[in-house]
Amino acid sequence: MSQISDDCFAFGGALMTADEATARIAANVPALTTVKHLDLKHATDHVLAADATALSASPPADNAAVDGYAFRFGDGAADGSAVLTVSGQSAAGHPLGRAIAPGTAVRIFTGAVMPQGADTVVMQEDVSLDGDQVRIPAGLKAGANRRHAGEDIAAGDTLLRAGARLGPAQIALLVAGGLTSVDVHERPRVTIFSTGDEIHRRGGAQIPGQVHDANGPMLTGLLQRIGIMAVDGGILADDAEAVRRALAQAAQSSDLILTSGGVSTGDADHVRDVVSALGAVHLWRLAVKPGRPLAFGHVAGRAFVGLPGNPVAVMACFLMFVRPLLDRLEGATPKPLRRWPVRSGFAMKSKPDRREWLRGTLAQDDSGELVASRYPKQGSGVIHSLTDSDGLIEIAEEVTAVAPGDRLGFISFREAIS
Repeated sequence: MSQISDDCFAFGGALMTADEATARIAANVPALTTVKHLDLKHATDHVLAADATALSASPPADNAAVDGYAFRFGDGAADGSAVLTVSGQSAAGHPLGRAIAPGTAVRIFTGAVMPQGADTVVMQEDVSLDGDQVRIPAGLKAGANRRHAGEDIAAGDTLLRAGARLGPAQIALLVAGGLTSVDVHERPRVTIFSTGDEIHRRGGAQIPGQVHDANGPMLTGLLQRIGIMAVDGGILADDAEAVRRALAQAAQSSDLILTSGGVSTGDADHVRDVVSALGAVHLWRLAVKPGRPLAFGHVAGRAFVGLPGNPVAVMACFLMFVRPLLDRLEGATPKPLRRWPVRSGFAMKSKPDRREWLRGTLAQDDSGELVASRYPKQGSGVIHSLTDSDGLIEIAEEVTAVAPGDRLGFISFREAIS
């Protein structure tokens, strides 16, 4: 891994754009190589390490899509009408077991195997019965209400490609294709540190000048939402040697080290220098708000992200940069966060050449269109701006002013943190 020029690290130097940072991270994060074989009942949230091929078809045989009567379409008139004798029954799991006789129909239920020779099913509510005679009205088409074998999956089909993340629907697809287990990548091992002598953990006496550690629990929760159980590394004191020891030790058992705070330009901000000494820093200081003092690099070959110290910036940077990094670590193809098109319900000035993420809420106007309103307090330490908002309103680098009615992109918290 190469280290970028020290020139851009200088305070007041050029800032990297969000898109450049995303590309730099993607270029410097290797996928995990550890693969394990898992039963599908334990594989949810994992990423496939190899293509998954269907072992059997789904459905395995032609079957009925509705409750009704199965028959040969050719036994009726040209308009589809017919009067047939009911000669048996086929239920799900209990097929008729013989061919259908000419001029007869078979009572059939949804999912039941089509009797040999039958090609069409009429819905039960469309027929009339007279003893063992069923009257089928005109208008039905040949092959109606019949599911064909292999209609969803054919044996030998590639069900999912390597790199696919397995959610409930993907697990169902694999099971339907006859699989019981798959090869997947190990979940990334993540260690979280908060930094600073001013950070106070729950319990014990809080001395003047200390603040509660909100970032550690928030990062733990964000990772839990995507199925990753992180190791709590504790609080890094404002001491370069203590930081060095802690990061070096974490690198021995982690695929990603996350810190919050300590990567800015203060005299007590030692994290970036320590990372540079133990490995490399690939980017630092972005043209974004909130989240400018974000650092990315590696410690002894393990990925490292130094997040800002303010909670709002931690949240925004996790969604924009850490989440796709975790996908790449696990061998998955990151999916860009969806920017929903919304109308602005506010006016503001914006600094050029900087991407900005405002916290805001959505509401529908009289025409049914979504309108975004920004939270009144946008400070990056205002946690209420996260809890009381629906997501992030994105202001692009080229935008210098926003007027009511302007089209903007909106990133939903509900969608992004899942």
